[in-house]
Amino acid sequence: MTHAVITGTGLYTPPNVIDNATLVASFNAWVDLENARHHEAIRDGHREPLEHSSSEFIVKASGIHSRYVVEAAGILDPDRMRPQLAPRANDELSVQAEMGLEAARQALSNAAVTPDALDMVVVACSNLQRAYPAIAVELQAALGAGGYAFDMNVACSSATFAIDLANNAIRAGSAKRVLVVSPEICSAHLNFRDRDSHFIFGDACTAVLLEADDVARAEERFEVMSTRLVTRFSNAIRNNFGFLDRVTEHRIDAEPAFVADKLFVQEGRRVFKEVCPLVAELIGAHLEAQNVAPCDLKRLWLHQANRHMNDLIARRVLGRAPEESEAPVILDRYANTSSAGSIIAFHLHRDNLAVGDVGVVCSFGAGYSAGNILLRKVKA
Repeated sequence: MTHAVITGTGLYTPPNVIDNATLVASFNAWVDLENARHHEAIRDGHREPLEHSSSEFIVKASGIHSRYVVEAAGILDPDRMRPQLAPRANDELSVQAEMGLEAARQALSNAAVTPDALDMVVVACSNLQRAYPAIAVELQAALGAGGYAFDMNVACSSATFAIDLANNAIRAGSAKRVLVVSPEICSAHLNFRDRDSHFIFGDACTAVLLEADDVARAEERFEVMSTRLVTRFSNAIRNNFGFLDRVTEHRIDAEPAFVADKLFVQEGRRVFKEVCPLVAELIGAHLEAQNVAPCDLKRLWLHQANRHMNDLIARRVLGRAPEESEAPVILDRYANTSSAGSIIAFHLHRDNLAVGDVGVVCSFGAGYSAGNILLRKVKA
């Protein structure tokens, strides 16, 4: 039977870095302006004053120290607090296709594959900048790729679900080479005026090339041993923005409560309590089904949302506290990049594995959704 192998990955990192201290200074400046604006209501007890944020609070809550963003000035402006991206003409490359192009070219180069050899391009991410034409088809054209292309969205699990889809297509013989690209512009759907979440997200784009093992030429290959996916409906993480907002009587640029509802919102403690056991059980059951003992697992490339979640999941899977190398962390400098996070971890932390070593790429997030990709290094 044909097996799918990962032969190349790519990573686009935006040029703008915002550390916690800089982000906090912007947030606190806005808090001071708001408290001054509502001074009388606060004085009379009709309104609670807004609280400052701090770098210490952010690190303690998440483990995040900084993040990369596609645009920083607009985010840091207390009067705006959202990215400021110039509109592009229809004949110009979209922002997500531009990000995807760099990551895709890296992945293809690493695998010694030309774009015209591709059979499928999937753009899989938590938010797409437009409904149609598909970003994936635009990227396909920019690359000069063959085959067909489409977009898909499973929130933070978009990349792993797309890898599962690519693996199935290759095993079924309907494709030989599939490119999965995840351009995440999370800063555009983050509420930078929410103290509990203003620090969570960053931007990035990853690319993963999967090939049938009989056509692969890359020096390094990871066989997709098995995949496992799960979804369970939950309202604990939401983003309600959509085209039907246009038909309501609300103006999303004028009503703060309405704006907040159309951006990222979550019940953090509930998510922690519900998602951690879900993911640990998913990984554990998957390993057992594949006759892989937890002690034989060399790497856990976990979704990079929260350091405490990753530590707890790794402990439950391994039965002990993980070494830093066993469950690598990239969220300290990238923050949560949604579906790109676990792929960034895989991209940056796999070089020291030996042939035969087994690892798992795992994502989890809104939905709830969780995706598990069990990999074995088969060629160094």
